[in-house]
Amino acid sequence: MSEEKQSFKLFRPFIQLVNGNVLTRERVVQALPFLIYMTFLGLVYITNGFLAESAVRAINTTNSEIKELRSEYITSKSDLMYESKQSQVVDLINERELGLSESFDPPKKIVIED
Repeated sequence: MSEEKQSFKLFRPFIQLVNGNVLTRERVVQALPFLIYMTFLGLVYITNGFLAESAVRAINTTNSEIKELRSEYITSKSDLMYESKQSQVVDLINERELGLSESFDPPKKIVIED
């Protein structure tokens, strides 16, 4: 019989929790505002963690987009530098038969006197 009492003592807190007797005790009722406050802080902490993770994901996505755009910029810039060389412009004009010719005379400075 002592074993039955001992096993009953082990399960008593669980049985009282299931019955709801624990929640009606005066100490639990007095500590209820603190428990609600701690629950609220826990929820705020979890929300903060999720928001931080989503911010990190957004930053990583933006960094990868920046890297892609930078490489695209460098490629476009080098293509433009190649296409704007004098020899390439002359070849393009001759290819399209625009009727323009390259000037071999150096530019002259025009000075207007008052």
